[in-house]
Amino acid sequence: MDHLELVELMGRYADLADLKQFSELAGRVYTDEVTLDFESVTGMPPMAVPVGQYTEILRGAFAPFQATHHVISGHVIDVDGDTAKIHAHVRAEHWLPDQATGDGRNRWLVVGFYDNEAVRTPDGWRLTRVRLTSKYQENAHLAAAGQAG
Repeated sequence: MDHLELVELMGRYADLADLKQFSELAGRVYTDEVTLDFESVTGMPPMAVPVGQYTEILRGAFAPFQATHHVISGHVIDVDGDTAKIHAHVRAEHWLPDQATGDGRNRWLVVGFYDNEAVRTPDGWRLTRVRLTSKYQENAHLAAAGQAG
């Protein structure tokens, strides 16, 4: 049952981001503080932030994109009591409005892996650490649209 709940947690993470329902991330996906490691994409070192602050960062980062689509698959999960490690493949696509780029290349693609950690809480499994390792990107210059937000 834990494995199914953890796969669903990762699905919820992707779904709430793609639907831009960021306020639900705090109550349904993350613990009160989350460690983020997106260094392979942003160049910023890992950091621990309160989930409310992260929610606002995501809201701003996703605002320029007219659509996003995150596919998370191939989950490999190790549960140890009330903690879990989740390794999964990710393909994340982010589209800017056509008029924002001018050259017709409006999709930023990131392909890589998530290596996340979760804890069991009274409300179910929640992510405590998210690490994205990018193995390939297309139009990485478009990421700046989200980082400016």
